[in-house]
Amino acid sequence: VRSTDEIMHQDLVPLCAADIQEQLKKRFAYLSGGRGQDGSPVITFPDYPSFSEIPDKEFQNVMTYLTSIPSLQDAGIGFILVIDRRQDKWTSVKASVLRIAASFPANLQLVLVLRPTGFFQRTLSDIAFKFNRDDFKMKVPVIMLSSVPELHGYIDKSQLTEDLGGTLDYCHSRWLCHRTAIESFALMVKQTAQMLQAFGTELAETELPNDVQSTSSVLSAHTEKKDKAKEDLQLALKEGSSILESLREPLAESVAHSVNQDELDNQATVQRLLAQLNETEAAFDEFWAKHQQKLEQCLQLRHFEQGFREVKTSLDTVSQKIATFTDVGNSLAHVQHLLKDLTSFEEKSSVAVDRARALSLEGQKLIENKHYAVDSIHPKCEELQHLCDHFTTETCRRRELLNKSLELHSLLETSMKWCDEGIFLLASQPVDKCQSQDGAEAALQEIEKFLETGAENKIQELSNIYKEYDCILNEDLLEHVQKVFQKQESMQEMFHRRQASLKKLAAKQTRPVQPVAPRPEALTKSPCPSPGAWRGSENSSSEGNVLRRGPYRRAKSEMSETRQGRTSSTGDEEESLAILRRHVMNELLDTERAYVDELLCVLEGYAAEMDNPLMAHLISTGLHNKKDILFGNMEEIYHFHNRIFLRELESCIDCPELVGRCFLERMEEFQIYEKYCQNKPRSESLWRQCSDCPFFQECQKKLDHKLSLDSYLLKPVQRITKYQLLLKEMLKYSKNCEGAEDLQEALSSILGILKAVNDSMHLIAITGYDGNLGDLGKLLMQGSFSVWTDHKKGHTKVKELARFKPMQRHLFLHEKAVLFCKKREENGEGYEKAPSYSYKQSLNMTAVGITENVKGDAKKFEIWYNAREEVYIIQAPTPEIKAAWVSEIRKVLTSQLQACREASQHRVLEQSHSLPLPTPSTTSPSKGSTRNAKKLEERKTDPLSLEGYVGSSLPKAPEKGKGWSKTSHSLEAPEEDGGWSSAEELINSSDAEEESGVGPKKLVPGKFTVMVDDEKGGLDTLAMKSGDVVEVVEEGAEGLWYVRDLTSSKEGWVPASSLSTLLGKSSSAQCLSSSGVQRKEPEPKRVSTGFPQSQARGQPC
Repeated sequence: VRSTDEIMHQDLVPLCAADIQEQLKKRFAYLSGGRGQDGSPVITFPDYPSFSEIPDKEFQNVMTYLTSIPSLQDAGIGFILVIDRRQDKWTSVKASVLRIAASFPANLQLVLVLRPTGFFQRTLSDIAFKFNRDDFKMKVPVIMLSSVPELHGYIDKSQLTEDLGGTLDYCHSRWLCHRTAIESFALMVKQTAQMLQAFGTELAETELPNDVQSTSSVLSAHTEKKDKAKEDLQLALKEGSSILESLREPLAESVAHSVNQDELDNQATVQRLLAQLNETEAAFDEFWAKHQQKLEQCLQLRHFEQGFREVKTSLDTVSQKIATFTDVGNSLAHVQHLLKDLTSFEEKSSVAVDRARALSLEGQKLIENKHYAVDSIHPKCEELQHLCDHFTTETCRRRELLNKSLELHSLLETSMKWCDEGIFLLASQPVDKCQSQDGAEAALQEIEKFLETGAENKIQELSNIYKEYDCILNEDLLEHVQKVFQKQESMQEMFHRRQASLKKLAAKQTRPVQPVAPRPEALTKSPCPSPGAWRGSENSSSEGNVLRRGPYRRAKSEMSETRQGRTSSTGDEEESLAILRRHVMNELLDTERAYVDELLCVLEGYAAEMDNPLMAHLISTGLHNKKDILFGNMEEIYHFHNRIFLRELESCIDCPELVGRCFLERMEEFQIYEKYCQNKPRSESLWRQCSDCPFFQECQKKLDHKLSLDSYLLKPVQRITKYQLLLKEMLKYSKNCEGAEDLQEALSSILGILKAVNDSMHLIAITGYDGNLGDLGKLLMQGSFSVWTDHKKGHTKVKELARFKPMQRHLFLHEKAVLFCKKREENGEGYEKAPSYSYKQSLNMTAVGITENVKGDAKKFEIWYNAREEVYIIQAPTPEIKAAWVSEIRKVLTSQLQACREASQHRVLEQSHSLPLPTPSTTSPSKGSTRNAKKLEERKTDPLSLEGYVGSSLPKAPEKGKGWSKTSHSLEAPEEDGGWSSAEELINSSDAEEESGVGPKKLVPGKFTVMVDDEKGGLDTLAMKSGDVVEVVEEGAEGLWYVRDLTSSKEGWVPASSLSTLLGKSSSAQCLSSSGVQRKEPEPKRVSTGFPQSQARGQPC
């Protein structure tokens, strides 16, 4: 059998059994597998009656195929043809032999012909063969055999099939099946080998990609193709094993079965094909392993290169940032802050540095594993190591510099603190006690003891400081060091001066005994010596004179030293105040920096993390899109403090007393806290709903906070309240400084903001108000009061009950209205427990009048309107609160009065002519007076009527009867009904002009009886009738008297001339003050003019 290589490398495509399967099935010739004595293959031509009918093409194909099966060695010996024509005719034999001889494609060794067995045919064949021998001349002999036994003489029976008398087991269909399978398998082996060769060529020619994605794609595609090739290879091996098993099956079934040479050759062929497949698979696996390793190394390289680019970018950014850390700090707190920033930066950068080191180690492993791109990997590893080392070195260098700065600033702070303590010690030593010997010695001991502590606390030598801290001493820090040293020197000089003074005071108390004493006789005998005695003493020795002048000189010296001490004490006090101011400023700056850091921590650690996709799974559904509710405008507050306010505060570090200007210039920006506080209840409510969310716990854990988020959300509220405390402290130590006025104004403004914030928190809790609260103007005051109502037109029962049962109301005073609300406490915790306010009614400020004092209670005042037909008696919690409300209402009414005056004057100027003021009228406003009704109607329509009565003025009412009023709109009286009345009248106005006359001198306070009717009573003056009992209370300015009509319970101002006429010769019933009038219910003293009288006249309210 030809070798597999020969089969696979033939130039011409050989015939296959599958191609001529139908021709082979005719069995007109077959290769049984028998061999001649010399190993020649035997081809048998069995008896085939229609042999002559076989087309030449088919005959040629079968001959060619059968002669191609034996090996070249056996075929070279030559074939033995056995032609069985025992049942045929001689003519057919001749034709068959001639046809076979003429078209046999291979070498022939011998042709054996079994001639016909019939007598006639046998005789005919012998004669014909003899006469026609030349026709059968071929290269090989042709032997005519008469019987099968003769055939056995040429070929052994074991090599002949049973139909030729042999024992060779041959099945043509089985032979055909085996041949088809073997040839198909051989073709499969050939195609598999070609496929693997082509795949190998493709792999070898593949260029390595330059990025991770492409490399991964190539590796995946090649692996997929390799798996498919291996699958085909396994199918071929399986097919070959199956064929080999089929060839061995007859032997397995019968041990006696003899295997012919062709069967042995078939088995050998299949085994060789299987061996070749195994060799091909092994070679392919080896090639694939190398190719796969190269691709995997390429992928590793691409990953390494990509990681290198990313890490290098990160490290370059880190290096750029570390290069910006050049500041060494301007204070101890600043240096600590810078160190904290450096530590934080180092922690954040450690991720990039650690990744770079890990990538470098990964590159080293690639090199150790003999990566093909060592020349590319090694330089990158060295560069990564260099960048990491550079970062570490720079960080350590920066930390060393900051530690040096921290050490220097600690020394400076210690020195400044020591100086401050020393100045405080000097300031705390009372000068009067130091005048005694014991006091002076005690003060000296204190000073000496304190100076002993200087070795540890003060700067010893500037040159040593310059030398030791030369690496961090910039211009500003050098100046700071010099200032501290100068302050230290100044303080020590103060101590030395104080020491010198105290030593003098301590030394002068112990005088040595005089060596020469004066004559003491005259001095000791008489306490009042005569002039002669004095003169005698004057003639004594000079030592005596010196002795007598000594006490005076000592006293003068002590007085001079005392003055110097006082001057020194004043200077020390100023220095002490400066120290205290610096303490307050340092606290303000330190707490401001901490506040900014805390805000940033919350914004970065919580607010920003809510947008982090990696944290989204921890956020509960209730928090989705609620960041603005939870944090409010905290980011706006942070940017204001970090970018603006903190820097401006730091600019005042050398002049703390000027810090008030910072607050005043930024007072408008502080309004952002009002927005934050108004949102705080919503934020608090959301926090209580979601406080157990894992997101908050994870963020708190990352930040290493001991307190939860709600504590930090409270920081802005705490901070805005802290400012007023610090400003109060600063103001206390800056009374006589340049910025004292600014500090006072800043404190007032901050308190105003706190009040506005507090008021707005209450204002947003109002429910039930249909209008827009913003239309009512600025909220001026708010607070809780007890309220009584006195509605004269109401039902009698309601009127009576109102006196005894107050309503609890929360009042909101706006620029344009007063709101009455009912306070309702809510259940809950924190901000959820804040009260709400149910709106009840409101009063337009253009219709409001007030009575400042209500008799019997210093905490009450009245709000009234509509000619006092409806009156609200308001009781404040304290007299101070009442005074504040009355003052604020007075300001509103005064501003309205001024606005009316300006508007009226403007109209007068527009009309280009002036109108006379209304003439005074004292006609009583009775129901039957048509003249007064007409004047009132005119006053309603005349745009200048307001100027008429505004221009007039009346004196201030008595102290306990101050009254304020405005024109009023009617409001419904019932408590539960709140709304504006459509009735709108100008009432309680007066056209009375100032009276220039002075009342009679005989008028004195007391009770009188009116003798005649008052026909001149005006809207602004009291109208009295004959028979009324009145009480003259007090004389005012401009000849007016304040009178109370006890009959009609009315009161007001009356000109003295009119009062004299009305009272006539009536005598005083009894002389009582206004406080002596007894009433069953509070009767407030009031003024029935349209605006505050004292304000109208320019008098102080």
